[in-house]
Amino acid sequence: MKAVVTRVTEARVTVGDEVVGELDAPGLVVLLGIHTDDTSDKAGTMARKLHDMRLLRDEESCATADAPLLVVSQFTLYGDTRKGRRPSWTAAARPEHAEPLVDAVVAALRARGARVETGRFGATMQVHSVGDGPFTVLVNV
Repeated sequence: MKAVVTRVTEARVTVGDEVVGELDAPGLVVLLGIHTDDTSDKAGTMARKLHDMRLLRDEESCATADAPLLVVSQFTLYGDTRKGRRPSWTAAARPEHAEPLVDAVVAALRARGARVETGRFGATMQVHSVGDGPFTVLVNV
């Protein structure tokens, strides 16, 4: 499981003309990729890291600052570009495997008390965000 996490002052994700998730305060945008070998055991670990890591200003975490997270599934994080001119997606989990794990991370975050917004799994989404920093990290579990 891999996430690209960006600290933002505002963000929203739309599908067509519909806003499906929006941050109402500074927080984190989380692009979450699921690997073919990932299991539900990793969902809790990823949720804990995303909620507790001190990534916000003044070394705050989403847990200590009550900051929201916008979680968007992102299979392209497992694109392999080492050969040829086109990425290979063989390491990215198939939708039937990935969607329940993305949902499990979101559920685990909410169980911790996090305020979580999401994109729409499998949809063509537009992610709009205003970076704060810029500050972006890669989180692997």
